[in-house]
Amino acid sequence: MTREFDPVKLSVLANAFDGIVREMTSGLLRSARSSVINTARDFSCAVLTADNQLLAAAEGVPVHVFGAGPLGEDMVELHKDIREGDAFLHNDPYMGNSHAADHVILVPIFIQGRHLFTAVTKAHQADCGNSLPTTFFATARDVYEEGALIFPCVRIQRDYTDIDDIIRMCRSRIRVPDQWYGDYLASVGASRIAERRIHELAEKFGVDDLVDFVDAWFDYSERLTASAIEKLPEYVLHGSSAHDPFPGTGPEGVQLQATLEVKPKQGKVVIDLRDNPDNLPNGLNLTKATATGAALAGILSGIPENLPSNAGTFRRVEVLLRDGCAVGVPKHPYSCSSGTTNLADRVVNIVQAAFSQIDDGYGTAEGAAGQAPAKSVISGTDERNGNPYVNQILVGGVGGPATPYVDGWPTYQRPVCGALLYHDSVEVDEQRYPILVHERALVADTGGAGRQRGGLATRVTMEPRGESVTLTYGIEGKINPPKGVRGGHDGAEPSAWVEDVKTGERREIPVVGRYDLQSGEKVVSITPGGGGYGDPLERDVLAVLDDYRESRVTLEAAAAHYGVVITDGAIDEAATAKTREERLAG
Repeated sequence: MTREFDPVKLSVLANAFDGIVREMTSGLLRSARSSVINTARDFSCAVLTADNQLLAAAEGVPVHVFGAGPLGEDMVELHKDIREGDAFLHNDPYMGNSHAADHVILVPIFIQGRHLFTAVTKAHQADCGNSLPTTFFATARDVYEEGALIFPCVRIQRDYTDIDDIIRMCRSRIRVPDQWYGDYLASVGASRIAERRIHELAEKFGVDDLVDFVDAWFDYSERLTASAIEKLPEYVLHGSSAHDPFPGTGPEGVQLQATLEVKPKQGKVVIDLRDNPDNLPNGLNLTKATATGAALAGILSGIPENLPSNAGTFRRVEVLLRDGCAVGVPKHPYSCSSGTTNLADRVVNIVQAAFSQIDDGYGTAEGAAGQAPAKSVISGTDERNGNPYVNQILVGGVGGPATPYVDGWPTYQRPVCGALLYHDSVEVDEQRYPILVHERALVADTGGAGRQRGGLATRVTMEPRGESVTLTYGIEGKINPPKGVRGGHDGAEPSAWVEDVKTGERREIPVVGRYDLQSGEKVVSITPGGGGYGDPLERDVLAVLDDYRESRVTLEAAAAHYGVVITDGAIDEAATAKTREERLAG
């Protein structure tokens, strides 16, 4: 920078770009057609700089946007003739994208003939052309079996006009073409919102101010991050986790680890993910974007500071990846169909939990994950109108991790999302799809006990409205449930079964796969609970009493885990003090 940037103007422009991304988000949320976007909010918006650095992400999902820079790199490297009015479709996991289900619309933004910014919308599709009706084909042995249409950053608009060849390819392959096209138009519209608003900013402040702002904002964010890291002790942290056994993993599942070097003198953190298994013959492999994004998400959760989510902050974090690694850079043709979820969730947990090794007040417990039937992709033909349908429902949440200061959220959804996805409305889903949801309830005693309690699991019961509905799902955490830290207990494991509506006879269903739920059957889906933080005997007795009164903790668990004796709905102070004293002494 050649001049000092006015701090007031810095704040104004930082909030202006944040507001632009939020307007993009609102536009896409309100105009998309598929419920996974317009109800569950499984999408993200962002603005990149001309040199492909993340400038603004507002409430973008971490696994979507923290590694978004390479998306812009692909655009400028592959297309030397980009110009105003262009738009590009990108979903290639072997380049800069997450998984094939995340369709990205990139719009280069030109001001006075200069490419200064790029608008990014990334939206999870209801269907992306997979050989099975699911966008999470976790058992696919390679990308060919996966079957998704992959677009390696192709131009889809020229001079603000659709390139019909690409549109027709999508419409001919995707099972719900009109729904996809509506989502595509919504994504393009969201990116064009950013284009218009940034032009307005340039007219108001001038191009030079916008260019200088970018440098000043990144430098400010970097200074904040360096200052936060400098307060940490010098430390080498080792974190580990394991993904449950899965088709293509072997009986031990996937053993994962990370080494974190905290370097306060340099104001830097290094995350090394290289010492992990090679690419797997299934869809669990991460991409460069998702491995990076998951690691960065874990860092921002682990450091007890509120830092901006932009490239200036990320300058102080180095993520080391290895080619051909399951949590690194994938080799073609290994599938990355579930590259935004399973192993990525484990990486977030490893990193954020590792920080708890430093001292009380750092890091978090592990959050729950998995694609239980209540979060499955449903498909079939709706007998009410004869139309085919495919969509992911998010009817049930999972337990979030406890932190040093607050209990885990029951609406967490999963670690890579940072609690930013929404729950579906039961009533809306029942109107749109041939399903009936009989129950959605939190399950007592499922959050890991701790000074701060893990988020509770959710139980959902549903059945088909007509003859059948196909559920494609993948339960995770039965063998390796979310861990508690610093004396906190682990979260409860998930479970799922099918019951006969008339007889109540229960039948277990596979942990991973497809299940055709027939008329007269109902599926019961219980998600995992989150891990606890700190010794449960240190939990405020009034918090335990409140949990009991709100049916989050049973009377038995209050005594067994927290040493709190409740009699006639009130704390027995003498018995509680004696119980806790004895437990601590023992």
